[in-house]
Amino acid sequence: MVDHLANTEINSQRIAAVENCFGASGQPLAVPGRVLLGEGILTKECRKKPKPRIFFLFNDILVYGSIVINKRKYNSQHIIPLEDVTLEMLPDTLQMKNRWMIKTSKKSFVVSAASLTERKEWISHLEECIRHLLMKTGRQPSTEHAAPWIPDKATDICMRCTQTKFSTLTRRHHCRKCGFVVCADCSRQRFLMPRLSPKPLRVCNLCYRQLLAEKKKEAEADCRQLEPACSAIPSYEPSSGDDSDKSDDDKADQWPADTEFYTSEVSWSSFHS
Repeated sequence: MVDHLANTEINSQRIAAVENCFGASGQPLAVPGRVLLGEGILTKECRKKPKPRIFFLFNDILVYGSIVINKRKYNSQHIIPLEDVTLEMLPDTLQMKNRWMIKTSKKSFVVSAASLTERKEWISHLEECIRHLLMKTGRQPSTEHAAPWIPDKATDICMRCTQTKFSTLTRRHHCRKCGFVVCADCSRQRFLMPRLSPKPLRVCNLCYRQLLAEKKKEAEADCRQLEPACSAIPSYEPSSGDDSDKSDDDKADQWPADTEFYTSEVSWSSFHS
């Protein structure tokens, strides 16, 4: 299907329509060989509550954004390279159906479809695109993924100390390493994780200690790798001090199941053929 649609007028029109829907806030999406395969509305787990989001599946990227006017206007465009994506199926709960997780090195989040059929279509198309991309590039599937953030309403107390109760005055925070909801006292540290951000990010105390330990191990491993190189440097005996040269010319100087997530009546998906 990708080969059939590539470089066709209908594909160019579809991509141009998506760019137009995002307006000036979106990035250009038309590049040689890129094909728009499908689109649809999925419910995405957000920090405060689940919200409907528009998703566009291309043969090399996944694009999603917030819905301003249904099928006409979107903003907050996000672009995810498919070669960095790993999918994880999630079981249904009483409140959440047809769920799966989209995991990447920078961000991971949970989405749900309106029906089991829609989920099967999304999973099938995503896996096929990812498989073709990895074969084309020769890359291995990604193994390092960012932790998904646990929704604020999943807990009323800090998930680390289990003592602090959240309120309008006591804010919730998220550890960027484990995704837990924690209080300020349990997340005073920041740690540089280049894979996620060029700036140090808030982490809980437990993850901070683990990250420090990992950094120490990496430093020790680097030192051990340098030791053979150092020992390979030839050693010389001290000079006798005798100057036998005849002239100076040669001298060189590093949840809970009762929480209602993904409740949305908005549902539609379509994949192009």
